[in-house]
Amino acid sequence: MAEINYGGPVKVAGGDTGRGCRRFGGKVALLTGAARGIGFASAVRLAGEGARVCITDRDARALEEAVGIAAAAGVQLHSCVMDSSDAGDVAQRIEEVSVTVGGIDILVNNAGGSLHTPFQFMQESDADWQRVMDLNLMGAVWASKAVLPGMIAKRYGRIVNFGSKAGRYGSLIAGANYAAAKGAVASMTRQMAQEFGPMGITVNSICPGVVMTERTSSLWSERRTAEEREQVLATIPVRRYCEVDDVAATVAFLASDDSAFITGASLDLNGGQAMA
Repeated sequence: MAEINYGGPVKVAGGDTGRGCRRFGGKVALLTGAARGIGFASAVRLAGEGARVCITDRDARALEEAVGIAAAAGVQLHSCVMDSSDAGDVAQRIEEVSVTVGGIDILVNNAGGSLHTPFQFMQESDADWQRVMDLNLMGAVWASKAVLPGMIAKRYGRIVNFGSKAGRYGSLIAGANYAAAKGAVASMTRQMAQEFGPMGITVNSICPGVVMTERTSSLWSERRTAEEREQVLATIPVRRYCEVDDVAATVAFLASDDSAFITGASLDLNGGQAMA
């Protein structure tokens, strides 16, 4: 596969995306907030392994660019403009996608972020809390509600939620609202796994540490000095930050039948920086 720029400051070689392994042949995957970064990398990985993939984002131009970049590398992606922080838009757009593709087998709730809200607790307004909760937690709730009827009817489904190291151990760059939202995602994941497991649906979450996408790199530079960043890097046993391909590989595993007996898990992806 040709080299792909996933939307961060570093180009990552496509490498082995599993194009010789068609784990997702006949499956349809929907990834939210996936025009760039880890969402886009995960979409490319799933499509490379045979899935029919639709990515959503509220930025139409970014979606168009993502589809074009993937196509140039030999990967087909479909796209849909959708605002994951708007309940009505999520319901309508996912229904449209489901009708077009004939149902969704895999949902990756990737849309999220701290939205550059303040780091300090006392500086976070109620509006800051609401915006971050709507995008990170409620966006996953609304998307899951939209795809679950179809999954229940087929008695098959894979839902992969995005938590964060912040939600399990706290964050050095994102505030309490973001940590609380991601902690809630992990709790919701466990409860959903209990409820929908008997229906053939697994629900898991991934909790990455720092992934140096363009957005994260900007926050990291704003809120931590170069010396502090070096000190943090030294606390990671593998001595590097997480890359988008690391996340994409984990998404592919949890979305596949290789993980059919795993549900309710919150998988740490932080190079050993925090262990449980």
